[in-house]
Amino acid sequence: MASPYFDSPWSASADDSFGGSFNIHIEEGHSAYNLDSLEITASPACNDRDIPKPPPLPSKVHAKTNSSVRIAECCRVPKETRNTWDKLFEAGYGADVYIITEDEAIIPAHFSILRAASPILGDFLQQSKVKNGIRYIKIPGVPYEAVCSFVRFLYSSCYEEDEMKKFALHLLVLSHCYSVPSLKRVCVNVLEQGWLTTENVIDVLQLARNCDSPRLSFICVRMVVRDFKTISSTEAWKAMKRANPALEQELLELAVEADSRKQERLKKIEEKKVYLQLHEAMEALLHICKDGCRTIGPRDKVLKGSQVPCSFPACKGLETLVRHFSNCKMRVPGGCVHCKRMWQLLELHSRMCNDPDHCKVPLCRHFKEKMQQQSKKDDTKWKLLVSKVIAAKNTLGPFSSRWSTFLS
Repeated sequence: MASPYFDSPWSASADDSFGGSFNIHIEEGHSAYNLDSLEITASPACNDRDIPKPPPLPSKVHAKTNSSVRIAECCRVPKETRNTWDKLFEAGYGADVYIITEDEAIIPAHFSILRAASPILGDFLQQSKVKNGIRYIKIPGVPYEAVCSFVRFLYSSCYEEDEMKKFALHLLVLSHCYSVPSLKRVCVNVLEQGWLTTENVIDVLQLARNCDSPRLSFICVRMVVRDFKTISSTEAWKAMKRANPALEQELLELAVEADSRKQERLKKIEEKKVYLQLHEAMEALLHICKDGCRTIGPRDKVLKGSQVPCSFPACKGLETLVRHFSNCKMRVPGGCVHCKRMWQLLELHSRMCNDPDHCKVPLCRHFKEKMQQQSKKDDTKWKLLVSKVIAAKNTLGPFSSRWSTFLS
């Protein structure tokens, strides 16, 4: 960032010209050296009386919307139909499939329904052995309640919320193995809504990648990056580090990249704030030197008094700085830090001013003439600073409201 804080080579001979340009009124109870109380008020909002009213909505669109709603309602499955499918699953009327779970429990089902809901499961059943007209298939590694919830979903697309939260990971694996996209979406949604913790997110991330669930994988990675310090100290991370070092390296790189982006973003925000504050200071300086404000202004202007509010955000802070500059006994470049800041503001104005011959800001023309004596390095720094301030000025919108702290 081009910094305005470098020494100006100008001598103190121009101080008298600056001091003689202002009519400064000292208020009772007001310290001329109170530089820590500088404030900036919010910019006034724009008038929106000229915004035209939007045209009325056409009636045809409204009628089309109502029609689409009616069609959607006609396509919904009634609650009674879903209950019928649930009863068919629970009672097992005419079941021709027995699903054997991990604990050797049996769940009766119907081949035609399972095959229609999951072609992959249908292929397994087609190749299974048939005994007394019953097809047998075993689903190992999954609790009995999870298998029941899975088969019930194949029948009616219904599930109990408590069971879904309890067996979300098991059902995610089953939905992937037997290709049931609708169930996978439900599982991902449940896991996304508050199920993930710093302790289990690494395990869920690995499972999500194995089950080809990019959305869940993205959510897990985002959570890891946001709370990397905590998650990287969990037991799940240590186990992943031993079993899958490639994933660990990937997450480390993502965390470093995210942190770099965050730091760069914060740096740019802070830089933009400085440039905006400098722009406000330039406006306030021109306002004070040309029109006068409150208790300070040109000698040919009548002061407005301290009770009149000013519309320039940086005016109060700049007024305090000018008051200090006019009374400081160390008013030389490299001396008082506040005076040095005033020198920099005056030089910045001079570089941005297009009419130095008629400008009422003190020393404007003086700085223009002295620019010819500066080194190329210093001149480049100032040009960069001017371009940044102008660019920040151009980004201001009609509803911007900022608080300036540059002068405090």
